[in-house]
Amino acid sequence: MHTPHGMAKNNWHSTHSFPNFRWQAEGLYFPAVEKTIDLATITIDEHIVLRPFVPADAEALFGAIDGSRPHLGPWLNWVGGTTRVAHSLDFIERSAAQIHNQEAMPLGIFVDGVVAGGVGMHDWQRDINRAQIGYWITKGYEGQGIVTRAVAALANYLFTRAGINKLEIRYVPANTRSAKVAQRLGFRIEGVIRKGILHNGMAEDLVIAGMLRQEWKMP
Repeated sequence: MHTPHGMAKNNWHSTHSFPNFRWQAEGLYFPAVEKTIDLATITIDEHIVLRPFVPADAEALFGAIDGSRPHLGPWLNWVGGTTRVAHSLDFIERSAAQIHNQEAMPLGIFVDGVVAGGVGMHDWQRDINRAQIGYWITKGYEGQGIVTRAVAALANYLFTRAGINKLEIRYVPANTRSAKVAQRLGFRIEGVIRKGILHNGMAEDLVIAGMLRQEWKMP
């Protein structure tokens, strides 16, 4: 799966005067959640948009997770702890704080305005400009190439605009769908940390796939 129209359009605006909320690279302003919609949006095509969740999305976000619980639960530890709308609202508020503090970049995947999943940059090590990308998609939108395109669009932004030197995708070996996303985008498997993650109460191996900025090619 690839992006048929080339590079995703990037709708981030760099001229808005919010000097206290500057994204590290290139002076891109990234203010608190109430003001991020137009400032932190990556448009992939006329249907698919990546943007931060806002409090008004809490019910829809919870509904998306709850409706795909059997699909998401085996791979994502946080699904079991998301049992009511308040938990999704808490996630949105924590995400806004992470964006504000330039610690992470969690975005929702919206298809025709509907919450279809999430994609984000996290665990940003600024000293070496290395970070991880995580992603999830609801059952109804699986198998359409949406996750691959979302990860590609975010990775492209992080490499070309935010100055990231290396991105990693980590997954348990049994999560073959996640592995295929990394493979399609050219991430190289760099190793396996044996019993490296507590996954649903059990220690499991953790695969690490990496991509360097100089290796990146937008599909």
